[in-house]
Amino acid sequence: MTAFAAALSTVDQLLARSNRLGADPANTNFAGGNTSAKGTATDPVTGEPVDLLWVKGSGGDLGTLTEAGLAVLRLDRLRALTSVYPGPDREDEMVAAFDYCLHGRGGAAPSIDTAMHALIDAPHVDHLHPDSGIALATAADGEDLTRRCFGRRVVWVPWRRPGFQLGLDIAEIAKAHPDAIGCVLGGHGITAWGDTADDAEAHSLEIIRTAAEFLAEHGRATPFGPEIEGYQPLPEAERHARAAALAPVIRGLASTDHRQIGRFTDSPPVLEFLARAEHPRLAALGTSCPDHFLRTKVRPLVLDLPPSAPMDEVVDRLRELHSAYREDYRSYYERHATPDSPAMRGADPAIVLVPGVGMFSFGADAQTARVAGEFYVNAINVMRGAEAVSAYSPIDEREKFRIEYWTLEEAKLQRRPKPKPLATRVALVTGAGSGIGKAIAHRLAAEGACVVVADLNAEAAQEVARELGGADRAVAVTADVTDSRQIAAAIDAAALAFGGVDLVVNNAGLSISKPLLETTEQDWDLQHDVMARGSFLVSQAAARAMIAQGIGGDIVYIASKNAVFAGPNNIAYSATKADQAHQVRLLAAELGTHGIRVNGVNPDGVVRGSGIFAGGWGAQRAAVYGVEEEELGVFYAQRSLLKREVLPEHVANAVFVLTGGELSHTTGLHVPVDAGVAAAFLR
Repeated sequence: MTAFAAALSTVDQLLARSNRLGADPANTNFAGGNTSAKGTATDPVTGEPVDLLWVKGSGGDLGTLTEAGLAVLRLDRLRALTSVYPGPDREDEMVAAFDYCLHGRGGAAPSIDTAMHALIDAPHVDHLHPDSGIALATAADGEDLTRRCFGRRVVWVPWRRPGFQLGLDIAEIAKAHPDAIGCVLGGHGITAWGDTADDAEAHSLEIIRTAAEFLAEHGRATPFGPEIEGYQPLPEAERHARAAALAPVIRGLASTDHRQIGRFTDSPPVLEFLARAEHPRLAALGTSCPDHFLRTKVRPLVLDLPPSAPMDEVVDRLRELHSAYREDYRSYYERHATPDSPAMRGADPAIVLVPGVGMFSFGADAQTARVAGEFYVNAINVMRGAEAVSAYSPIDEREKFRIEYWTLEEAKLQRRPKPKPLATRVALVTGAGSGIGKAIAHRLAAEGACVVVADLNAEAAQEVARELGGADRAVAVTADVTDSRQIAAAIDAAALAFGGVDLVVNNAGLSISKPLLETTEQDWDLQHDVMARGSFLVSQAAARAMIAQGIGGDIVYIASKNAVFAGPNNIAYSATKADQAHQVRLLAAELGTHGIRVNGVNPDGVVRGSGIFAGGWGAQRAAVYGVEEEELGVFYAQRSLLKREVLPEHVANAVFVLTGGELSHTTGLHVPVDAGVAAAFLR
């Protein structure tokens, strides 16, 4: 086998092993841990063989790792860094030195754990964050427990902040214990190694499995203490109803410094933890594994009321606790910050725990919020394991601060792409299963919003949500806008999926084209129920949630040119569009005091891709104007000033312009999207 083929085989084996390990949350958390392989390739400059290290780069995820996510470095140069290492006090300088060890373009940015992988002699190394391993790593007598659990097969390594010195420590321990297959890193996780990729993976899984079996065999049955009277979980329906009511309030508090997306979790580990007597003490100790508290903050905010407490009392108490949390976090920062520390990133909690209800987690996007919640579930599992066999004893607060405000972590944050204009915004679009609504949902999602796709057609809504990227980007709800209960359920779905709602588009509609004498009462009522009454109900429910959040919002009405233009044979449709247009003005005047902007879009002649036109409206209007139905779009275009056909995407563009931030001081406006219909000019 040539050196090139061998290198390909090494990389392929590394990726396969990484993906298998990362696919199981029992092995490691999302984006947590790293894997590596050493091998030989041909230096393209000298033509000579060169020893290389392939290691997961900074910020990647093992479960989805590809070759592009690997850092590729020369092993000889990495190991030569030991001669210039200036010591733990200048640890941060070593990551910059990795750039001088890259092979070619080097692939992904090397992570802080690169030294660990390079300095261990074994060809294949895994560093993981399994709950069972961290439970031993954070137990008060973790070193003794590790010895009891593994004998000499796995070695204890005292806590040290990740970096070059930790790599040196583990390398020395591995040399001193040639029969060992890995180690438990105090306060942190595990590292395993092997002569082959299969050996390393088998050793990692052996450590994880053996630790879990040890905890199960030797642990106490109730590590979180006895149940607290009155703190048992509410029944599911009641639990979700209270969570939906609390979510906008909590999201507003968690967005005091920076707007956040939220995620609700009521999994059994969370509910059990919050029902037990030891949860206040353990929550106050905070998480331990660096990957955990970087996403969950040093500790959560914990409501200290039972689930039976009145809602207004809960809200008042949450506000008090949030104020105290912010002050405590500011004090934590000031206790440990040095002149070189990055500025405080925000004092709001990332995790809020509500007994009997569940957990609310927050982040800059839905994935980050979800992962923060997953990490806190990991932390609960870690606490359970440590308390079962010993006492949970995480790394101390100063060490947590040194990692949370590490200059290297700050550099990683700075490498993130600039947020899109609608990042951290939650949009609900009615009638989003087709036509204009679908185009709006796609545009808002493309600009960074999380989207609740609401439509009477459940299958159409689900298909659009799938197109937008799934649960971290969009959720589908079935909603008849004439039914206030279904509207409330849609707002609740937004609250549970993303924390609340910031941007609502009243787009659901239908049209019946008939002259006055042929328009029935049923025609009139149906038009007004769906568009006038439906828009009113949606706006009312959305405004209630936005006011609870206290961070403003946008309501956009998709009205029509017909709201101001008197066309023939269109009494019911045009009258209800005029109703919607005036709702814009009325609500803009009323809701401005809450920072909620209300604007409208007046389209005309949107034939292609329109659900309304495809449902019979097109044939009716074509008959009115005496043209073939397939020529209707061209007809509308020719009667406009610009002679251009209007498409659903053009309406979506207007919605984005109104909500994307550039028109932050505009409310009560109607934007025509009609290619220029002089008779519909606003006066």
